[in-house]
Amino acid sequence: MTATLTLPAPAKLNLMLHIVGRRDDGYHRLQTLFQLLDFGDELTLTPRHDTEVRVSPSIPDVANEDNLITRAARALQDATGHTGGADIQLTKRLPMGGGIGGGSSDCATALVGLNHLWQLGLDEDALAEIGLTLGADVPVFVRGRSAWAEGIGEELTPVELPEHWFVVIHPGVHVSTPALFRHPQLTRNTPVSTIRTALTGAGHNDFEPVARTLYPNIDHAIEQLSQYGSVRLSGSGACVFVQTQSDMAAQTILRTITERNPGYSGFIGRGVNQSPLQRALADQA
Repeated sequence: MTATLTLPAPAKLNLMLHIVGRRDDGYHRLQTLFQLLDFGDELTLTPRHDTEVRVSPSIPDVANEDNLITRAARALQDATGHTGGADIQLTKRLPMGGGIGGGSSDCATALVGLNHLWQLGLDEDALAEIGLTLGADVPVFVRGRSAWAEGIGEELTPVELPEHWFVVIHPGVHVSTPALFRHPQLTRNTPVSTIRTALTGAGHNDFEPVARTLYPNIDHAIEQLSQYGSVRLSGSGACVFVQTQSDMAAQTILRTITERNPGYSGFIGRGVNQSPLQRALADQA
């Protein structure tokens, strides 16, 4: 058995996100285009000889058993009867509550990495099915390909996207996704689109108008970035992003925005069609 395994947990961007209706169970029906990035968190997994799953550092106000990483490990143990545990070190680079998939990606990397570390032999479909019970965005990270998504985000069709550079800005606020979903001004009846239309760059994010109204920092960040191109909110926010043609251009934009706005943070990521997680696992083979 491998002594230790270090794997990336990449960010994602929603290049567009339409809410096209609601299901009978109250969940919103979405259409979105997931772009994976080459930047994100990192998990180091070490097997234990008991059943304990310990994640460090701990997340403030979140019990270990409620952490998505721990829940992923427990779900694997329950599904397979595996009696080993793991120590998991999380290197956190992505802001929490940023709309860029940090928690979901950490969860997916735990599923994929522990499946490999514990030699469980579950295939991608089985891992994605387990992931869906933990969060609607988890399957796209398990499958590790940029994708068009429908349903509640779990009906995935892999797509090939241009691998542009992106500047991602977090404007220093934490967005309540449930509050946005409940907001009376949220558009819930955007006409159904197609993959072909989305790939032309058409579309928008239905959360953006409400997020800009409720969170002035998001509105300000979008205004600041708009001088460099078309700006979008990712997921339900708070992160906003703009596409650039080069790493050098992205560095200049990031430096300018964060210097002007001391409460803002950000990073640069390049869009990728295959997740760094899958590439790292391939290197382990």
